[in-house]
Order: sequence, then structure tokens, then C-alpha cells
Amino acid sequence: MTASRTLKVKPAYTHKFKKGYPLLTLDALLDNRVDMEEGDIFRLVDERGAFIAKGYYGRQNKGHGWILTSHEGEEIDQAFFDRLVAEAVCKRSQLYHQSETTAFRVFNGEGDGIGGLHIDYFDGYYLIHWYSRGIYAFKPLVLQALENVVSYKGIYEKKRFGRQGGTYVEDDDFVKGEKATFPLMVKENGMKFAVYLNEGAMVGFFLDQREVRKVIRDHYAEGKSVLNTFSYTGAFSVAAALGGASKTTSVDVANRSLSKTIEQFSLNGIDYEAQDIIVEDVFKYFNYAAKKQQTYDMVILDPPSFARTKKHTFSATKDYKRLLKDIIPLTEAGGMIVASTNSASLSMKKFKRFIDSAFKEKGGSYNILETYTLPKDFKTLASFREGHYLKVVFIKKEF
Repeated sequence: MTASRTLKVKPAYTHKFKKGYPLLTLDALLDNRVDMEEGDIFRLVDERGAFIAKGYYGRQNKGHGWILTSHEGEEIDQAFFDRLVAEAVCKRSQLYHQSETTAFRVFNGEGDGIGGLHIDYFDGYYLIHWYSRGIYAFKPLVLQALENVVSYKGIYEKKRFGRQGGTYVEDDDFVKGEKATFPLMVKENGMKFAVYLNEGAMVGFFLDQREVRKVIRDHYAEGKSVLNTFSYTGAFSVAAALGGASKTTSVDVANRSLSKTIEQFSLNGIDYEAQDIIVEDVFKYFNYAAKKQQTYDMVILDPPSFARTKKHTFSATKDYKRLLKDIIPLTEAGGMIVASTNSASLSMKKFKRFIDSAFKEKGGSYNILETYTLPKDFKTLASFREGHYLKVVFIKKEF
């Protein structure tokens, strides 16, 4: 980190930053030939030199840095990190005191004031996600802030910034404290999940779907046959089974999904042999189910924003309507489709247009029963639409 550098903003972008937009992109600058090191502090000024904001330089897939403060005199020091971490922890105080939920997000990037930094809590253990070398330069300050604000069993980390275009993750992600024994068992609304803080980029289930899993279990699953596609470790299937589903079918192309899903079922006292766990390309399974005229009372669609298998490439912004068209015939009349996307570039409005077009093209009728976005611990900014990435729509197929 060096002394702050001054960057001039194009007039067209000045108002946007003054309204709280947090992401620095090179196209916003009058001179985009930026000679800065990862972690350097910058001052944004308008073309007249008037101060707008202060932030840090850090390249990631979204941009080239994040705004940290609009107060010119505020220093980006230990006190700054202490304050923001303390404020974030305070906002999650209710979750800290819920015995039935022991896993949640503590710090959600720009929503809590520091873009590129996410911190999750898993039953006494903290997991830090660093999304650029720029934010990683502040590691000593972040660790000290946690030390000053919370008590913990141990701290782990994931380096989510790329090495030659890929995600770099160390073999051992342990940072300090005591090492966890894996699998680490956590609870979510009373459901149990096995997590691994030391195995690659993923830990075992996605915290942002907490409310969706609960409503599936509590209101929709009873007596239903459930198809869970892109099932990962089967968390939705666990919720459905605990909610009284007659049977769940989990489909994912990854070989690990079999053993991981068995583990999650077993942890919750569910007989996994009474469920179907299928390792296969989801699109291939659609064709198989259609040929067999197999239908389900509930279908859960939660694909990644982008995925590639040997025969298929999927992009949510381009292909989600096709995915819906594949699944509508596999859904019973009166049944439910839980359509979910984590694509930041796909708005809820456009997502609903995909749903409407898919049903019209398949000649069907539907009603939207509920919609969900990010839970409160995934704090977002109104000025940063890209941060509102999760959209979940509960669709009733009428015929």
C-alpha cells in the first residue's frame, strides 16, 4: 500500500459516485492508464479536482477497485476496519443468538462498506473470502479487526482471486486459532449441514438460500415428489425430505455430489437409500425423464450463472428460458417450480420475463406465488444493483 493517488472521473460518472456507487471501473476515469499497485489507496476527484471519494485499487472480475469512504479526512486504518467490522457484527446480533442457526454471513462486501471482502460464520469459526490481491493487502488490518471485535474458535480464508485466469485456493486455508475437525456440523433453522472450510472454494452449501430452504421445508414439500437439479450437496433435497416429501431426486454432474449428498441426508437422520441421487449432466437427465414421461410435484432449478459440461454450455442470461422450457413438461399440473438464479446481470424483471416467455412458448399457464432475494445478513446497497444477485421465484404450474 502506498500514499493515495488521485484519479479524475469523467463528468458522466461523477453523479453516480456521489450517489454511492461503490465500484471503480476504468471506463469511469478520464485517464484509464492507471499505474497503481494492488491495495493502493486512491482519491477520486471530478474534472475540477473536487473530492468525491476514497478507495482501494484491486482488480477482480467486476472492476478495478472499491470506494471505501466519501469523507476526505477519514483514514483507511485499523480504526476504520474495526468500526466497519463491529457495525456488521452488531447488525447480525440476532443471528448470533439463534441456537437453531449457527451459519450465516457476517460481512457482505460493499454492502457493509468494503467491496471484495466477505466473512462468513460457521459455529464459532470465521471464513474470510478475499476477492482480489488488492483487498488481500489489508489482511493484517482485517484479522486484527476480527481479533478486536469478536471471539472465535478459529479463522480460515479463501483467496478468490485468479492465478492465470483460474481461482487460486491454498491446500490449507487455516489462518489462526484452533483448527476445526471436519466435517464441521452447523445448523440452519434446525437443519444440519456438514461444511468443509479447508476443501477448495466451496464449503458444502450456500448460505444465501437459507430462507428458501426453510419455506420449502415448512410450506411446500409435504407429500411431494421433488426433483432437485444442479443439486451440489443436496441441501434443498434435505429441506424437502425434512418437510415430508414423498421422495427426492437429486441430480448433479459432479462426482462428489453423491458422497456429499449422502452425508447431508445421513446427518439429518434421513434414509438416503430411499432417495434418488444421480450423478449426471442435468440436461441429459431432462431428456431421459421426458422419454420416460417422468413428472414431479416440485422441481428446483438453481443452476450456476455459467456452467460447462462435455456436451452443454449454460449461461443464465442466455439460457435460463431454455432451462425452464425443458422443465415445464416434467412438472405436474398444479405442481411447483422453484426457479433460482445468482446471476448479477439478470434482473428480477428480466427473470420474470423469461418465466412468462417459457410458459407461453410451451402453451402453459402459471401463477407466481412468492419471490425471494438475499437474506438480511447479505447486506446490499440500493446504489449497486449488481450486488442484488439472488432471485428466487416460486411458480405454480396451472396446466
